[in-house]
Amino acid sequence: MDVNENVRDALIDAQEYMNAGLEAVRKELQTIRTGRANISVLDDVQVDYYGTSTPLNQLANLSAADAQLLLVQPYDKGAIAAIEKAIHSADLGLNPSNDGQVIRLPIPELTAERREELAKQVSVVAEHAKTEVRQNRRDANEAVKKLEHDKDISEDDERRAHQQVQELTDTFCARIDELAEAKRKDLLTL
Repeated sequence: MDVNENVRDALIDAQEYMNAGLEAVRKELQTIRTGRANISVLDDVQVDYYGTSTPLNQLANLSAADAQLLLVQPYDKGAIAAIEKAIHSADLGLNPSNDGQVIRLPIPELTAERREELAKQVSVVAEHAKTEVRQNRRDANEAVKKLEHDKDISEDDERRAHQQVQELTDTFCARIDELAEAKRKDLLTL
């Protein structure tokens, strides 16, 4: 294996882990509600369906009827009570009501205080993600140091690799900041 392949492998691994972290942040930010109906707020709802924890989206058709209302249409009408219970226990701040066929979830307007709380939550999510990116940077740098220690690469190659890892880290931290800022803006815009 030539020198560049060893370094390239370490960089590719770091980038893959950082991409996975970025995608996880994107999904987590989608679950933070903004006062508009968005079915992604139900992504983490697990329903006890005949003794098995099942994601809500596998038990029902989810849709946004309008900007202030989500509809949950269970495939099995017998699961309505379990679905309602799961939505309550998910602590989403939503109060489901059903007519025996469909569960309606009115999305209440967010108060200014609640918007601020959610904006802080976005900051916490973003900071956690950036910490993971920095952990990936550390792992990549350790892999590069090991390559240099084992004499698989030169000191110059090690320095260049550390610089590339840092550039990758800066890029992903900036992307996380962009996602968080867009979500904060969405939350704080009335």
